[in-house]
Amino acid sequence: MPTPPSPPIPAFLYGTAWKEDRTPALVELALRTGFRAIDTANQRRHYFEAGVGEGLAAAYRAGVVNRADLFLQTKFTYRSGQDHRLPYDPAASLSVQVAQSMASSLQHLGTDHVESYVLHGPSSGSSWTNAEAEVWLAMTRERDAGHTRLLGVSNVSLAHLEQMAAAHSEMPAFVQNRCYAQLGWDRDIREFCRERKILYQGFSLLTANLEALHHPVVANLAARENASPAQIIFAFARAIGMLPLTGTSSAEHMKQDLASSALTLAPDAVRAIETLAG
Repeated sequence: MPTPPSPPIPAFLYGTAWKEDRTPALVELALRTGFRAIDTANQRRHYFEAGVGEGLAAAYRAGVVNRADLFLQTKFTYRSGQDHRLPYDPAASLSVQVAQSMASSLQHLGTDHVESYVLHGPSSGSSWTNAEAEVWLAMTRERDAGHTRLLGVSNVSLAHLEQMAAAHSEMPAFVQNRCYAQLGWDRDIREFCRERKILYQGFSLLTANLEALHHPVVANLAARENASPAQIIFAFARAIGMLPLTGTSSAEHMKQDLASSALTLAPDAVRAIETLAG
């Protein structure tokens, strides 16, 4: 089956973790505000993926968007990252679990494909194991079957990626990590991605970086640009080649976050933010 056509890679992802019963309304609100890319996961512990589907359906019914307008990204999560509400048979092989999880996601989201399917963290904190090899092969089969256009990995270390590169001929289109200013905004992994034309998706850009968000460098830039500190951080993320993710539940913050796309920071400002924590 040919891979379905999809919209271009978005400039911003709206994240749906930790929203529970608010998920349908917040997804619809995000779409009404202007987001066209939704990030979720088939992991009921932190996500309500079926609620994402409800929000999408409401937006379709209201004529806010069509399915063809959207970039949908979901994830396969190992048993260790799940609670008791599993989207697959835990006794099945990992390959079957990947297929069952994808089938469940497509049902939740009311679609026959997603734009991106992501491995929601390796099974080992230190190495790319045989389990990852099996899962990655199963994910490529989902792509080849037309159920997704692109593949990614999340919550990975540089060691994971180096071992993945050594083990597989095919690398991910995306790496999605929690991004810390104190670690150089994940500089080593971003460099790995840049060299291999992998797009780095950064999440928790605000919540993981409250010190940076309130740093005088960011505050002064915000005053100079007549912008919020959050808008400066998102503009910085784009300037260093990052696809940012926001999970705000505030309508006003949604508007502000999207408006950050119009901000262009000078190279010296980008360097100053990148070196806030060394």
